[in-house]
Amino acid sequence: MSIWRPIGPRLIREVDFLYQRGKSRILFGAAATLVFLAMMMIVWMIIWNLKQTKTVELVVNGNSEMIETKVTYVQDLLAEQGITITPHDLITAPLTDKLQHHDRIEIEYAVPVTIEVDNQSSQMFTTVKTVGQLIKQVGIQLGEFDVVQPGLQEQLKPGDYVRVSRIEKRLESETEIIPYEIITKQDSTISKGKEKVVQEGQPGLVEHTYERVYADGELVEERLVDTKVQTEAVNRIVAIGTRSDVVILSASSPDVQTVTKDGITFGVKKVIEATLTAYDPGEESTGKTEDHPQYGITYTGTKVKEGRTAAVDPKVIPLGWWIYIEGYGFRRAEDKGSGVKGNWVDIYFDSHEIAENFGKKKGVVYIIGPEHPLGE
Repeated sequence: MSIWRPIGPRLIREVDFLYQRGKSRILFGAAATLVFLAMMMIVWMIIWNLKQTKTVELVVNGNSEMIETKVTYVQDLLAEQGITITPHDLITAPLTDKLQHHDRIEIEYAVPVTIEVDNQSSQMFTTVKTVGQLIKQVGIQLGEFDVVQPGLQEQLKPGDYVRVSRIEKRLESETEIIPYEIITKQDSTISKGKEKVVQEGQPGLVEHTYERVYADGELVEERLVDTKVQTEAVNRIVAIGTRSDVVILSASSPDVQTVTKDGITFGVKKVIEATLTAYDPGEESTGKTEDHPQYGITYTGTKVKEGRTAAVDPKVIPLGWWIYIEGYGFRRAEDKGSGVKGNWVDIYFDSHEIAENFGKKKGVVYIIGPEHPLGE
């Protein structure tokens, strides 16, 4: 008997049923898989997008702002925000660093300032906030008395001019010469008109100590703090003679020397330096008018004569004696006057104009004696 049986209609229906049922399950499973994959893709895209967006805190010159960004690098963030920096500016992260979620990026813009120290000025850019921080940044060592303008605590502003004045205080000494004084005292043992130095003068020396303040090498303040006398001055003492040496000349007085004047040689009793003046017979000189009975008459009774007559002090030159006046020749002491005292000779001239213009001079007078050298 054969084991194979003819397939009947029932069997065919069962097989078809099973086929259709399996087919439906396969189609449903494929659709479900597609839906699942699509949902996973959406979730993945959401997660990826969330990972790409970062929250970054950007602080510019102290002003903070929270920024949502998808860029990767710091330099891209600055470009995105329209921020430009220079090599002088300060940024807390390298431009090539990758951004991380919740990063904090700080930027300080540098400001231009000028700083002057030790008489030299330079321009620079800085991001520090105060003058004191600038001084530290530049590396300036401040002395005890140095002055900084503006002050160290002042806030820096663009274009500020910062000056460091080097202040130095010194104690300096100087010497000064003390001039000596001249002290005079009368001395009756010395002839009148003569002097004698009793003690020579010596200048003294005094030391002054000053506290001086220099700003950048220039003296700006000075104060005297001490004075010491190193050497006392020694005064010069001069004795002034008061003794009257009256020498009474007479015809028997010996000649002190022999001289030759105007080709004439003669002996002299005394040589003096005298004051020379001139007079005429008029009223201004003698107090006598032309109608006066003694007009033109000398004290010795002679008639005045130009080239011969002279007025003297009889205590110095005896009346009636001849004298020789250097530059004026021989004259005879025939007259005297109230103003003619001591070593004084008043020469007679006929002309009032000549006498008036003569003035007062110094001259050497040779006292000869009662006789003229030529016997006149």
